[in-house]
Amino acid sequence: MYAVIKSGGKQYKVEKGDKLKVEKLDTEAGNNIDISDVLMVVDGDNVKVGTPLVAGAKVSATVESHGRGPKVKIVKFRRRKHHRKQMGHRQAYTEISITDIAAS
Repeated sequence: MYAVIKSGGKQYKVEKGDKLKVEKLDTEAGNNIDISDVLMVVDGDNVKVGTPLVAGAKVSATVESHGRGPKVKIVKFRRRKHHRKQMGHRQAYTEISITDIAAS
């Protein structure tokens, strides 16, 4: 059994026991969360596709930790203009582990 969920503007295919990094959530480490933005639930041959969300479906997860991803360097350069700009960015994430998938 697996589900496709939406979190932080991205879609993730999750199964029970999966650990994944999603965009930062405002919850403490160790808390349980319910994700109700479920786009599809597949249980063997039984497939439920939402329009856009599956009614009554939810995915339960536990917040493992918070962190920041690797640094991405941004360089803007214009030749022959004495122009160079350097920036960096580290995206914040929340690591969650999927504990349960409920279809309805």
